[in-house]
Parts: sequence; structure tokens; C-alpha cells
Amino acid sequence: MPSYQRGAPEFANVTRRADGSRGGEAARAVARNERHPPGRFGDVCPSVAVEPASKLPWPAVIFIIALVIPWAIYVGSLRLSPYRIVLIVMILPCFKRLISGQAGPLRLPDIAILLYCLWAVICLAVVHGLTTAIQSGGILFVETAGAYMLARAYIRTADDFYNMVSLLFKVVVFLLPFGIIEMVSGQKLLLQLFGALLPAIDATQMDPRWGLARVQGPFEHPILFGVCCGSILAMTYMVLGYGQSLARKSLKTAIVAGTAFLALSSGPLTALLAQVLLLSWNGVLSSMKARWKLLWLGIVAINVAVYLYSGESVARFYVSHAPLFDSWSAYYRLLIWEYGSATVMNHPIFGIGYNEYERPSWMVPSVDMFWLIHGIMFGLPGALFMALTFISTCALVGKKAILDPKISGFKTGYLIAMAGFFIVGWTVHFWNGTYSLFLFLLASGIWLADDASSPADGADGRRRNPISGDRGKETKATVARTKRLGIRV
Repeated sequence: MPSYQRGAPEFANVTRRADGSRGGEAARAVARNERHPPGRFGDVCPSVAVEPASKLPWPAVIFIIALVIPWAIYVGSLRLSPYRIVLIVMILPCFKRLISGQAGPLRLPDIAILLYCLWAVICLAVVHGLTTAIQSGGILFVETAGAYMLARAYIRTADDFYNMVSLLFKVVVFLLPFGIIEMVSGQKLLLQLFGALLPAIDATQMDPRWGLARVQGPFEHPILFGVCCGSILAMTYMVLGYGQSLARKSLKTAIVAGTAFLALSSGPLTALLAQVLLLSWNGVLSSMKARWKLLWLGIVAINVAVYLYSGESVARFYVSHAPLFDSWSAYYRLLIWEYGSATVMNHPIFGIGYNEYERPSWMVPSVDMFWLIHGIMFGLPGALFMALTFISTCALVGKKAILDPKISGFKTGYLIAMAGFFIVGWTVHFWNGTYSLFLFLLASGIWLADDASSPADGADGRRRNPISGDRGKETKATVARTKRLGIRV
């Protein structure tokens, strides 16, 4: 039975007086609710949970589920993972929606991400030739612009955003028991189960930490498991937890943190800690409007103090003092930065493509630094376009003044999640499904930069939900429910 029907008896005596006012106990309940922040999605009464008026669009649902299906199907030299198939099928419809304005106005990050893809193809053609540019550049466009445009096209309302976070949370809950089994036994059960049907990705063999196996899950590496699971921590608390008790939303957040912890990787755990600290800052100083400006001033002051009194660079100080598991891996990342940035400056225009970067022979060729690798592969323009996509998106959302407390909470959760990605990107490289998930989540918040507080129709033509205030489609059930509760539409 729907939740609004279970709560219907409370509103049985809603009446309309001659002057149009509401009477009865239910009217007083509604009036009390009008004086206090509503619950999840604009609950008319705290005991009546009004669910989102619309479901998550199916392309987004299939994409998110496909991310945790570890099949690797090869067609010649082309690897067709399930999420890649989804993006290939949807890339043209999403591009059409973006260009036509159905996904809202064209914005700076939209242009920046397309320029990144274009420049990457040019660099691959210069460094490796036209064949590589077409093949590798094509799949790069699918994983980059495809994932980005999928979110731009189909995460357009508060309902969409909530449902997206809800589905990601369910995915994390699904992965948790398999992760616990893998940590204790070392058996990669998910890969074995999926591999019994179709070829799956390779299992990684990592040294145990604290006597426990590092969980790989359905991803290529334990680090990626930690990044993907931990990426929704802040949004779980601020979006799924909106209007819920502290205990309930803290439990959900703890499930996310606990699942990400199974990777036993310091990079993802650093991002988790950063999100928890930012959530705490926001909660403790919620009554202070300038709390984020104060935080920025504090960060600048701390970094200046570190630089002046430690006698070493800020990056070296944090890397050398913050390792949780392995101080050598932390120091190794400093070497990656030093030799990698030197490679960028030696090849500033077109980069080195997929060639190995310049380093001592004893260093492995991998670059565990997302914010650096674009410059190594595609020169300074490539690094600039990727950084511009990220920074301009966060700036668009961050500068938007939102009065609705629910939407404002969504905005805070989204920006804290992006801060987590920014931090972990200095110690981890995102690749394959994790890379596409990052760009999908980045673009999923751009709707917040639209007029999220206006009761008018959205740029994409979708009406706002009359109960939640979201730009969702009005359904007959929604209208009937509002009429039954004595609310004017």
C-alpha cells in the first residue's frame, strides 16, 4: 500500500470552509508543517512520506547497473564492457538533447568537455597516427563525453538526482556482503559468478594489509572499489538523509564508509575523511552564512603556514605525513608528480599520448594521479580542458543561490562529493568505469545551476512537482493526492 494511503486517515477530516481555509485536525497538521522545514520531498506531514513524483530515467538506471557488471567482451581489439555498450547506444540521443536545449542551456563545462575530447583525438593523431586516433579516440569520446552527456540529459530534476543517489546507495549495499567475503577469504566471488556466464575482468593479486585481503569487487583494482563506493558518502547523508533522523541517515552513511573501507586504500579513505570533515563543518556551523568563506580562508592560512615553517612544499608535507598504510607508496606518488610534470613541460602541446612517461627505469609506467595524467597524454591544453570542466561545473553550482532548504542540501552534498573526487584524484587515477562514473556524477549536478527555486517550467520543459517543488512531471496520482489533502494546485 502506498505511503500516502497509509497516512490518509490523518487527513479524513480535511474540510474547506466558506472562505476557502482549511479546518479540522488535519488542517492544523498542515499548518504546523508549513511553519517547519518539510521532510523528504516536501512531506505534507512528517508521518506521510511523499515519494518522488518521477522515476530515474531508464538510460541512467541501466548505466549505473552496468558499471558493476565486470564482463569484458572483446570484438577484435575493442573491449565492450556493459557500461560502454550503454554509452555507445545513448551517445547520439544524449548529444541531440544537449544541443537542442532539452538538457538546459549550453554551459561552459559542456564546451570544455567536448574540446577535451577533440584535442585528445588531435594529440593521438599527431603522436600515434590516424588509426589510433579513430579507434582509441573514439572510445575515449564514448567514455568521456558519453558519460557526461548522459547525466546532462537525464539528471535534470531533484527527483532524478535523489533517485540516482538512491540507486547508487543500493548498489553499494549490494556490494557490501561480497566485499566482506572477499576481505576475509580472499575469494573474488563476484568475478567468479559473473565469469561463469561471460568472460570477466582479470582478478588482481595484491599484498594483504592488516592481515586482510584488499577488496577488488567488480572493478579492476581495489583503489577503484574504494573510490566508487566512497564517492556517494556526502550525497547519501545530505540527499537520502534529508528530513530523516540523525540516526537513520548516519547509518546509511556508515554503510557507504564501511564498504569503501574494504578496499584498504589510503587514497579513497582520505577522500572519505575529507567528506566527513566537510559534512561536520557544515553541520556545526549551519547557522553561519559565511562558513564556506571562512573554511577557504582557513585552508589558505594553513597551507601558507606549512610552506613557511616546514621547509618543504605543501604537497610533499601532506604526502609524507598522511600515509595510512604505506609510506613508500606515498613517497612514490611524489616521484610520479616530479617526473610526470617534467614530462608535461617537455611535451607541452601534444603530450606523449599512450607512450610511457620519462622516469627512472625502476619506476613502473602507471601514473597514479588523475589530475596529472591528462597533461602527460595530451599536453597542457588537455589538462586545461579537463580542469576547466571540473572547476567551471563546481563554480556554476557553487555560486547559485538556492532558498529551498532541500535543494540547498542537495547542492551541499554534491559539492562535498566533488571535493572528495578532487582530493583523491591527486593520489589515484580513474580509469574505465570509474572514470565514466566520475564524469557522470560531475554532470549530474549541473541542473542545480538552473533556476531550481522558480515555480515556472524548467528549460527542459518539465513541470515542477507541485508537492516537492521539483521539476518533475505532474502525474494524475500527484494531482489526486494533493486534492485529497486539501491543497490547491
